[in-house]
Amino acid sequence: MIKLSILCFSLALSLPCFAENWPCFRGPTRQGISTEAGLPLKWSATEHVKWKSPVPGESWSSPIVWGERVFLATAEDGGHSCRVLCFSATDGKLLWNTEVFRQETGRKEARNTYATPTPVTDGQRVYAVFGGGGIVAVDFEGKVAWTFREFSYYSRHGLGASPLLEDGLLVMPWDWSTDPDKEGIDKERYGWQLPWDRSYVFALDAASGKLAWKTSRGMSRIAHITPNLWTDETGRKQVVSGAGDVTQGYALKTGELLWTGRNEGEAGSSAVVIAGGLAVQANGYNGYDSVRAYKLAGAKGDVTESGLAWEQKKNPPKIPSMVYIAPYIYCITEAGMAWCAEAETGELLYRERIEGTFAASPIVSDGRIYITAENGDTVVLPAAPKFEILARNPLGEDVQASPAVSGGRLFIRSKGSLFCIGN
Repeated sequence: MIKLSILCFSLALSLPCFAENWPCFRGPTRQGISTEAGLPLKWSATEHVKWKSPVPGESWSSPIVWGERVFLATAEDGGHSCRVLCFSATDGKLLWNTEVFRQETGRKEARNTYATPTPVTDGQRVYAVFGGGGIVAVDFEGKVAWTFREFSYYSRHGLGASPLLEDGLLVMPWDWSTDPDKEGIDKERYGWQLPWDRSYVFALDAASGKLAWKTSRGMSRIAHITPNLWTDETGRKQVVSGAGDVTQGYALKTGELLWTGRNEGEAGSSAVVIAGGLAVQANGYNGYDSVRAYKLAGAKGDVTESGLAWEQKKNPPKIPSMVYIAPYIYCITEAGMAWCAEAETGELLYRERIEGTFAASPIVSDGRIYITAENGDTVVLPAAPKFEILARNPLGEDVQASPAVSGGRLFIRSKGSLFCIGN
């Protein structure tokens, strides 16, 4: 009996006792943080690969996980066929592949796809956004619940931001620009190189797909920044959303624009990070590059000067998102510059080069930072203000999607495959 008890106890220790869901881009905190432990430190294309499954179509949508299901968006038929996929997290079996609608395709950068936004789930439905501007909700069996196609989208870079889901509202930024095919090639600069007043943030009722609110940004430029959420001392929730030229706060329930910080320059796709009481955003191209942090408490109106906590201009990320593990912010740039800064002041503690180029956003689990390069290598660093490479793990396939963590497993989507990595 004693030996049996010891055996059962040992087995219990070897298995994840709680499989945390990873329901959206950057996980349950929207900040790339997992509370799980036990991810492997080292792996390869053959070592610690629990399973590998082919993924049809072309997309850089990141995987999300709910229970034992992994969901992805993809686009087939040259981007015209918009699809949501469901895999078994246990063995990688493709459970269903549903075409949700067909879309017209427009201009995009070669590195982008027509299904780049990462889906989000509430455990009942999966909500996905596609490059032409269409939005869909499907249930866990792949049946379409509703579609929303009232807003078309054009940006010379394509669509890259992912939706936010909170309190029954699906929130999406619409940071677009003039379509030259419709309005003349000379006007394409509006919303891209020149600020305009036609971008907005909107929310759909997740149950019905009906428009709940839509709020203009004012003067801004294109970006692909996934919004974040902050709750003030009274319990009121704010959508913190960034774009070219601005970082802004919106009331979640009503869409009221509460505050704006001005940041000169077009923006990339690095998501807004909530670092304690600060909203931290990477901004700018063409000489205006910076990372800016705005104070959230009491923010109202124009906070460009009154709310600015700090700014630093060395190596802001354009594509990968930053991570915050109190009291530090960690970053990898697309060119491979890793840095760590004091979140409260922005003071840099280290800047070190990592070989490779990067598009995926880092994730943090059990005191380690996992950074996946475009060649499929995942570099592991300690979540500490001292630079050290603990491991470099090759998969041998191109990767731009960000990893997901659930049940002691790491899910990595490559150009043509979905990997499940685990001990």
